[in-house]
Amino acid sequence: MDAAAFTSLSTRGQVAVVARILARAGLVHAFGHVSARTPDGFALTPVHPPLRALAEDDVRFLAPDATPRDDQPGVPLEAPMHAAIYAARPDVTGICRIHGRAAAAWAARPEPPPLLHGFGGVVEPVAMWPDPDLIADATLAAGVAGALGGAPAILLRANGGLAVGADLAEAAARAWCLEDRCEVAERTGAAGIRFTPEELARRNRWYGPETARLWAWLLATYG
Repeated sequence: MDAAAFTSLSTRGQVAVVARILARAGLVHAFGHVSARTPDGFALTPVHPPLRALAEDDVRFLAPDATPRDDQPGVPLEAPMHAAIYAARPDVTGICRIHGRAAAAWAARPEPPPLLHGFGGVVEPVAMWPDPDLIADATLAAGVAGALGGAPAILLRANGGLAVGADLAEAAARAWCLEDRCEVAERTGAAGIRFTPEELARRNRWYGPETARLWAWLLATYG
């Protein structure tokens, strides 16, 4: 699949494709979800089937307050977190909730992963949320949205992380970069040389085309 074919899909179709990509890339497993804003709420992956096997018709539609628009079971417990982020961030139309091994490991630490390499800057800054509980109610969800602020990604203590984007393509690319940033930081340790603000500012001018290229690679490799 290429970018043009992906863009031609319905919202539910795009959510299903991104869910399968994240599963094949090892960024989700039994847990994790993907959503996309709609004119009257958002489309969200269900609890079943597994994301690797998800089809377009499996994707659910929810109201802005995370209430399902049908009577089918199996909406993720963290649906309120998607609702809260969409309410707080008009610029966001796609969310990828991940549990990659590196992101899960770094989410057990009190500080965000240091910025040590170019692709890590795609998700600069990485916000942090300190509560290990599932984000299953509106109060906690509003807290996560507030902690995220205007950042492109957040790590949730002891519970993986998520990335947001102006569309699902950007959210998926950022999710990959969040995992990559955590892995590089974990492998490099204290020996890593952190980017200075000036170095990040110079590197930042390349992030637009690099994000698009990364998304094209994700589609070609896992789509």
